[in-house]
Amino acid sequence: MQSPFANLTPVVKNLLIINIVFFVATYALGQFIDLRLWLSAYYFNSPFFKVWQPLTYMFMHAGFSHIFFNMFGLFMFGPILESTLGSKKFFNFYFITGLGGFVLNTAIQAIQVYNITGGFTIIDPQYVGSYAAFGTNAEVLQSIYGSSLLGASGAIFGIMVAFGMLFPNMEMMIMFIPVPVKAKYVVIGYIALELFSGVGRFSGDNVAHFAHLGGALFGFILIKIWGIHRPNNYQ
Repeated sequence: MQSPFANLTPVVKNLLIINIVFFVATYALGQFIDLRLWLSAYYFNSPFFKVWQPLTYMFMHAGFSHIFFNMFGLFMFGPILESTLGSKKFFNFYFITGLGGFVLNTAIQAIQVYNITGGFTIIDPQYVGSYAAFGTNAEVLQSIYGSSLLGASGAIFGIMVAFGMLFPNMEMMIMFIPVPVKAKYVVIGYIALELFSGVGRFSGDNVAHFAHLGGALFGFILIKIWGIHRPNNYQ
């Protein structure tokens, strides 16, 4: 019986391995170093921000379910997209869409900071008193500066959008839906849900919806700019 991993394309296989290694290392080295603090992405004016974080945040995950669903998405959609784009272009696509997630998420944070402070940065963000000066908005400001962005979701959403654009009529089975659904409707549904959740900012929701949307947006733009068309053998 053939292994389900036998047909993995090289970039997808290596991305899966690297993500799993980083996930295991996060817990294995936890008593020595907080990898999430160093490798997750913070707001650019945060005292925790480092220049490498816009890249490394893609390999950090908050827990098992987080990495499982991201890697499942990569496993499901990645190989066929890598076969269509070629390994080099797929590699670039993955990291550009991941960066797109960081860019849009940071842009939304910057707008929030500007609406509170009148600027995109605050003086001495490492001191608690710097936030207290903004009264009732201090807690929101502290959340922006102290919370991190982590996970491969931006890149995964970019891959999903590209898949929906190139293979729109491919039927998929979705959890809790008993009938096959065409890829284009799955992607539209996910994007609509992320947009609704991101704009709604519901209490208790700590998902970076705009990072997902940023990856999706950059994925759409790249497919258009690169002039990638669906293979002739697909409808």
